[in-house]
Amino acid sequence: MSEFKTVCQQRKALDSRKISVRELTEEYFGNIRKRDSEIGAYITLCEGRAYEQADAAQKLIDSGEAAPLTGIPFAVKDNICTKGIRTTCGSKMLEDFVPPYDAAVIERLCGQRAVMIGKTNMDEFGMGGSTQTSAFVKTRNPYDTERVPGGSSGGSAAAVAAELCAAALGSDTGGSVRQPAAFCGVTGLKPTYGSVSRYGLIAFASSFDQIGPIAHTAEDCGLILRQICGYDKRDGTSSAYDMSATAPAFGRALAGMKLALPTEFFGEGIDTEVREHVYAAAKLYKQMGAELIECSMPSMRYAVAAYYLISSAEAASNLSRYDGIKYGHRTADADSYEQLVRRSRSEGFGDEVKRRILLGNYALSSGYYDEYYRKAMALRQLICAEYDDIFSRCDAVITPTAPTSAYRPDERINDPVRMYRADICTVPVSIAGLPALSTTCGYDRDGMPIGMSIVGRKFGEPTIISIADAYEKHFSPRAPKLLQGAVTNG
Repeated sequence: MSEFKTVCQQRKALDSRKISVRELTEEYFGNIRKRDSEIGAYITLCEGRAYEQADAAQKLIDSGEAAPLTGIPFAVKDNICTKGIRTTCGSKMLEDFVPPYDAAVIERLCGQRAVMIGKTNMDEFGMGGSTQTSAFVKTRNPYDTERVPGGSSGGSAAAVAAELCAAALGSDTGGSVRQPAAFCGVTGLKPTYGSVSRYGLIAFASSFDQIGPIAHTAEDCGLILRQICGYDKRDGTSSAYDMSATAPAFGRALAGMKLALPTEFFGEGIDTEVREHVYAAAKLYKQMGAELIECSMPSMRYAVAAYYLISSAEAASNLSRYDGIKYGHRTADADSYEQLVRRSRSEGFGDEVKRRILLGNYALSSGYYDEYYRKAMALRQLICAEYDDIFSRCDAVITPTAPTSAYRPDERINDPVRMYRADICTVPVSIAGLPALSTTCGYDRDGMPIGMSIVGRKFGEPTIISIADAYEKHFSPRAPKLLQGAVTNG
């Protein structure tokens, strides 16, 4: 890859004419032709459209009117609507769906003349943590192609790690930006719920879903966030809080800053190597002048159960629209309305999606609503209160992003309960609607990346980005095995 790997590096190189937008775009498509058959990061490529966007971007740069993301090649998770380009959600149900409109985030990026490389693979409808439930391709980890890239935004994270794009958009419901970023050795940001418009994001669980960037650095993620955040009247949950003008304080001294380490995130179920690397990162922060505060979140033990009850209930409701009539997959063999709906849904949805729909309908059914769903919602408030208590004393929270590093598909893919438990480090943040950023803090004995999450107050993205940036400046990342021997600056 070119010496210009990060978004910020590319911005400077493009503006100084060290490289043209077309040359940069050609380099990424060349990488895709060489590597993506092994990785499987993309479902759909937009090569012709990308070169048109590249030429339009170059004109803006040449006229001195470039915006922060003008000419930057990016990828988009395939549950974000793109006008005229199929958007599948990794599902047979939407295999031929071509949206008639762009999502709000696409309007903003394309409005700046960023260059869209293509649509990335994902777990079907965002339901999974491995990117192995896609109906089209199973994405592999660039650090070890025998392991998963995480999910559900695994295609986006793998594309960034393998240098198949400069940055990518993912969506995070219970950890789907942060966990694949950790597994693939890149940086992923889940913004505060409501800070980025969900207009055009195909819904999984509407009170959790949030679009976020995946890139090589925290600085890149912050730059992208400032371009895509902001109020949108088309999204009823969109916040009027303006983050676009609030830049992180890069190079900010950490002296006096208080960082919390909840004991529950470092206990049973957390791999020893993961624990040691995150603790080592925390000690580095202490050397930088930060104060480490041990604290407790007792309700964390119930977080996974609460998350899967609430999110599955919302998924069952959101996915009820796919009935073989309005749009989506329609069976070719049905003799009645009931048979049409049943067969269309049975053929269109994969096993994991069906599992979540069944769980959600069960939780919402008569006689079980109070027993399960209502209790899960009460626990959601308790988790929010525990975070509020921590943030009354601390500036940010440090935790592992995932209890393990990337695993082989055959180790968990047929054990859904074990897969769900692996979300223990990410779902509490999603339940509370807080911002969190995952960055690499080390590598295990097999050379697989280990992720550390930095969690902030609502709309505290500038703080957590600056904290992550301070660590990244002291950390030397390793190139994925796929790229070793290639010319990189990483």
